Amino acid sequence: MTDPTDTALQRQVAQLGTLRAALAQAIVGQDEVVEQLLIGLLAGGHCLLEGVPGLGKTLLVRSLGQALELGFRRVQFTPDLMPSDILGTEILEEDHGTGKRRFQFQPGPVFTHLLLADELNRTPPKTQAALLEAMQEHTVSYGGVTHALPEPFFVLATQNPLEQAGTYPLPEAQLDRFLLHVRVDYPSEDEEREILAQTTGTRVGRVPKVLDGAAVLALQARVREVHLGDDLLAWITRLVRASRPSPTSPDEVRQWVRWGAGPRAGQSLVLTSKARALLHGRYAVTREDVRALAAPVMRHRLLLSFTAEAERRSADDVVAVLLRDVRAPGE
Repeated sequence: MTDPTDTALQRQVAQLGTLRAALAQAIVGQDEVVEQLLIGLLAGGHCLLEGVPGLGKTLLVRSLGQALELGFRRVQFTPDLMPSDILGTEILEEDHGTGKRRFQFQPGPVFTHLLLADELNRTPPKTQAALLEAMQEHTVSYGGVTHALPEPFFVLATQNPLEQAGTYPLPEAQLDRFLLHVRVDYPSEDEEREILAQTTGTRVGRVPKVLDGAAVLALQARVREVHLGDDLLAWITRLVRASRPSPTSPDEVRQWVRWGAGPRAGQSLVLTSKARALLHGRYAVTREDVRALAAPVMRHRLLLSFTAEAERRSADDVVAVLLRDVRAPGE
């Protein structure tokens, strides 16, 4: 169990505050989005950021890459992008000493610590699926050889809403590999005014280096040490199981959901709740941590029914029902 008096732990938690402050130098507002992105980083999972163009999704991920002393690559996903453009390919090389030729694997941009997959849903499913092994196993298989990716490894993907033209829905198997589905909304009026002032003048926000790879891995190990009580673990289990249509599910779930969340959703909710607690300087998970992350963890893992679509219900509406009907400990 985590010891709050551990000076090394206190120093690591202080680094998180420094990291948030560094990101604030480049990003105006979007506090909840920044927090969820950092939670994904601490929990060691991938994040999918969704929002209309122009809301700073790419800037946010690039700023995080600047704040971390890690390898950073950006891939702009387009309809003509091929899997080899991401994973790499084999090239024919000649040994000038012997004159023999052999194929040599040339790594692609996925061989980095932080991969920004920009507008992931603008590329066809064949190329989207090329990331599956990398996201799940942190390896790339090519030509019968498995190549390990550097650690830590994160995919931070952005996508435009699916109702916009020229997009391809992500397959459910790939959506499930994302730890969090983060919604990026329009800024408030004050935030938008500040954005206009910052981006049309001479001042340039610079993001200093804060954490290196070893520090990130150490923080990820600390997250797993954060205490989560048996009562909260039981509540998370009930929340996930209640999302699956069954005779004991809430009425709205039976009407709106075709397929509910699987066990990976429960694992993700536990880890992200621990990460949020550590990010806030706490060493035990509370109900508020679970409530704050239920929607980002589950919204991309629920397959809605035609009835839900006809009634214009979203996955967030389903999560709200679950939090209402599945009582938390102490309520």
